Amino acid sequence: MADNDTVVPNASRPVLAIVGPTATGKSDLAVRVAERIDGEVVNADSMQLYRGMDIGTAKLSAEQRRGVPHHLLDMLDITETATVAAYQRAARASLDGILDRGGTAILVGGSGLYLRAALDDLDFPSTDPDVRAGLEAELAAHGSIPLHSRLAQVDPAAAAAIHRHNGRKIVRALEVIALTGQPFRASMPEPRDRYRAAWIGLDDDPDCLDERVAARVDRMWATGLVEEVERLAGAGLRDGVTASRALGYAQVLRHLDGELSSDQARLITQQATRRFVRRQRSWFRRESRIHWLESGDARLLGRTVDALNAPTIDS
Repeated sequence: MADNDTVVPNASRPVLAIVGPTATGKSDLAVRVAERIDGEVVNADSMQLYRGMDIGTAKLSAEQRRGVPHHLLDMLDITETATVAAYQRAARASLDGILDRGGTAILVGGSGLYLRAALDDLDFPSTDPDVRAGLEAELAAHGSIPLHSRLAQVDPAAAAAIHRHNGRKIVRALEVIALTGQPFRASMPEPRDRYRAAWIGLDDDPDCLDERVAARVDRMWATGLVEEVERLAGAGLRDGVTASRALGYAQVLRHLDGELSSDQARLITQQATRRFVRRQRSWFRRESRIHWLESGDARLLGRTVDALNAPTIDS
């Protein structure tokens, strides 16, 4: 964590953060706002960092971006591992560059930790290749359940907050504990603003959002997700620790390996996405800085622009 006298960079200009669960229309709203205020969009979706992962991440096409500059898309090869610390460095560079040019930065995405990494003064515990490799070998050999049980013994609070099948996060928690000797949650202090920011959260009625998730996944299948994953598999997707576990991609890989039919993979993806949406909603609802708006509000664009200029975001 930075010292208390750390100067907030670009304090005179606010950042707009558009956050919330999957399928609430965050990316579309970001483009509309950027057109209205001559802004630039910075991605905060961990899976949209990957080149070629387009359909399954609902990444906007060049046409859908309508000329609005977008940053931090297509940064990584599918065999590379995304880390919050690396994203933090890239996101801050993008935000500072936009603000230094006199523009308005619009940070958009549903990866809560990535959003905090960009906007808050957080220092993340370092990683150790040997410790990480050992834990990942255990994960590959025995699955996430034994590792989750170990986490429950050394850090019950972290185990309660991390799903027992989320192997990547369990590995990270155990790595942090091994390196710092502290509980995993102790490495995530209370938020302290690095930027003057307006946080706008989009949400919808849970039943409506479930329907939107189902329609979204159906649309992904109809527009070629299976073919996209097949191409990426040929380029090494299975070797990507992060990319291969993305929603939709993991299920289609199982289909390509003969474990599931295409319809089974699609239905499992819908179910997994609904569960993910509920976890996102729970995470974001704990963030007191967010001003919530209904994604279907006819006045959504105007209210979002008004929030950017509201005095409540002053430091």
